[in-house]
Amino acid sequence: MSQLLSAQLSANGKTLELSTPKIMGVLNVTPDSFSDGGRFTAIDTALRHVDEMMAWGVDIIDIGAESTRPNAAPVSDELELARLTPIVRELKKTHPNLWLSIDTSSPVVMEQMANLGADIWNDVRGLRRAGAVEMASRLDLPVVIMHSRGEPDTMNELAVYDDVVRDVVGELGASVQNALNAGVKRENIIIDVGMGFAKNHEHHVALMKNLDKIQAYFNLPMLFGVSRKRFLGEILGQFPPAQNHTPTDRDMIGAVAHLLAIQKGANIVRVHDAASMAQALKMWQITQNDW
Repeated sequence: MSQLLSAQLSANGKTLELSTPKIMGVLNVTPDSFSDGGRFTAIDTALRHVDEMMAWGVDIIDIGAESTRPNAAPVSDELELARLTPIVRELKKTHPNLWLSIDTSSPVVMEQMANLGADIWNDVRGLRRAGAVEMASRLDLPVVIMHSRGEPDTMNELAVYDDVVRDVVGELGASVQNALNAGVKRENIIIDVGMGFAKNHEHHVALMKNLDKIQAYFNLPMLFGVSRKRFLGEILGQFPPAQNHTPTDRDMIGAVAHLLAIQKGANIVRVHDAASMAQALKMWQITQNDW
């Protein structure tokens, strides 16, 4: 079995070991997500979905209230908080030991969610917003620093690189250093290469081939998420029966992609279909020498 970086996350009196792969299940509470928009905006429906994912052994739930799909409309802090607060309060009441991640770029939103007991800040903008690095330092929680460029309405036109692996490492490294300079503890940092953000098909292939080198360069825990994204659709679309597929049809190929990422060092995989990922990971684990 491939050896993952020996590391652990600590938050709110809990510890999460990352020496074995962990599954982060996605809960979108926004009406306009590209993959499942509107399905889980009601609290009872969202809670049932969390229960289903937990039954499959998901380790972390990642809740997002702002769609970051290409050309998505911006969302105010007030709207994010209105969407997040009821479900976070209820989850912390019903599952007090659940590892809860908040998918937001807003330091205001993250501060409020931390006050409610959230454990991880998952920021697709890599703490670039005003006050974000300072807030991450003050909250002293694990934070995912992802590589991205621009905003949802501009990122596609920014997918131009001289050498995508070198450029992503350089830009992600600058974000990590910026966080460290602001007082974010190194043991709180998780990196993410940002699949689907300002990258095209060839860029995604190159990054996946080099995930192990990227992870070794940073020597930090890595989150990897390509679930239901266009990159998978471009591969699936090469098969005639899948020409008009939906995002959920990408779950099988997504499970394969996430397993490949784990083999190259990813500690956490972020997925929509927890059942498929849990089954794939279990099959992979029992075939490894150390299991």
